[in-house]
Amino acid sequence: MSRSAVTSTAVHPLLAERWSPRSFDPSHEVTAEQLTALLEAARWAASAFNGQPWRFIVGRRGDEAHKVLFDSLLGFNQRWAGTASVLVAAVAAEVKEDGSPHSTAAYETGLAVAQLTIQAHAEGLHAHQMSGFDGDRLRAAVGIPEGFRPIAVIAVGAPAAADLLADEKLRARESAPRERRALAETFFAASWGTPAELVSAAGAG
Repeated sequence: MSRSAVTSTAVHPLLAERWSPRSFDPSHEVTAEQLTALLEAARWAASAFNGQPWRFIVGRRGDEAHKVLFDSLLGFNQRWAGTASVLVAAVAAEVKEDGSPHSTAAYETGLAVAQLTIQAHAEGLHAHQMSGFDGDRLRAAVGIPEGFRPIAVIAVGAPAAADLLADEKLRARESAPRERRALAETFFAASWGTPAELVSAAGAG
């Protein structure tokens, strides 16, 4: 199942073909090797002063962690995410070990999630990141300590046909055109709003 992005110039297939499905194969299981590879990819993300502010809560479909993570999702996401083979919560340490604020914690945790996402695609899987979850509920259920903030829940699995989704709106989203803001409206030069000089500014990106 390919929904490759239409880009203004060629990018790596792992990036062009990455997308966020909602229909996951309910019978698919991620192997231990695949899951370990995803987590290793996240572990080796870039990190200022090697602070590694990220932590992850990992649940495989059918285990307690998966149930806890699913229960934290808001209603819209619960309509589809339960069939994902794996649910992962990304948590950022907003306070350093010396007690000072970690101003780049969310940014660095996002880098780790991005690497997990691309590794998933390399493994023949897909990942869908969600902001629609109850962080306080997840904090209480798992015992996340003060100074750590849940920032996303990621569904990982093998994509399935859109018609397996019971909700008509979800099915429509699954097949909707992939779009991005134009390069010229996103990447600037010496003054805000002045497009950077690129090969082409017409692509959707």
